[in-house]
Amino acid sequence: MTELTFTRRRVMTLGGASLVALLPLPSFALTNAQAENLVNSAIGEINGVIASGASLNSMIRSFKGIFDRYADTSYLAAYALGNDGRSATNAQKRAFADAFGFYLANKYGRRFNEFAGGRIQFEGTRAVNSYIEVRTTAVLRNQSPVRIDFHVTDRPGRPVFFNLIIEGINMLLAERAEIGAMLDARGGNIDALIRDLT
Repeated sequence: MTELTFTRRRVMTLGGASLVALLPLPSFALTNAQAENLVNSAIGEINGVIASGASLNSMIRSFKGIFDRYADTSYLAAYALGNDGRSATNAQKRAFADAFGFYLANKYGRRFNEFAGGRIQFEGTRAVNSYIEVRTTAVLRNQSPVRIDFHVTDRPGRPVFFNLIIEGINMLLAERAEIGAMLDARGGNIDALIRDLT
C-alpha cells in the first residue's frame, strides 16, 4: 500500500464534469499488473517529493518530471485544447503541450503539496474498453474515504495514465473546460495562452 496525503476540500477542487468522453484509444497489450505498478510507482514518487522538504518551486519541477514519466501529457494537452487545436500549427501544438505540462505540474503539484494525513489503498483493476482502470480509495483522517480511479493505457508504446476520476469528477473534462475558458479570455490567441501557462 502506498500512502498519499489528502484533504476532502482539495480532492473536491480537482474536478469539473462527472462523465467521461474520450478520444478513441487503440487496443493494448497492457496487463492489470502493469497498470497497477505504474500507479503505485507514481504515487511513491509523489510521496517522496512531498516528504523531501524542498522549496515549492523545486517540488513543482519534480512534479513536472513525474507527469512526464507517468502520464500521457501529449494526449492530455491535445484533449485540453480540443477543437481549438485544429487551427494551431504543429509548432504551436508542441509549445502548448510543453506549457500545459508545466501548468499541470504547477496546479496539481501545489495541491499534492497541501495534502496531509491520508493514504491511498488499491481496490483492484479492470479493463474498460481500450484502457485499464486502477481503482483506489483515498483514506482521509477524520473524513469519509474518497474514490480515485486512474485510467491507464499503453497507447504511446509504454504504460501511462491519461485521466483521473475523483469521486466521479473527470480531470480530462475539467481541464478542457478550464483551458477553453482561458483561451476564450484571450480572444482565441493560442500564443498568448502558451505564454500565460508557463
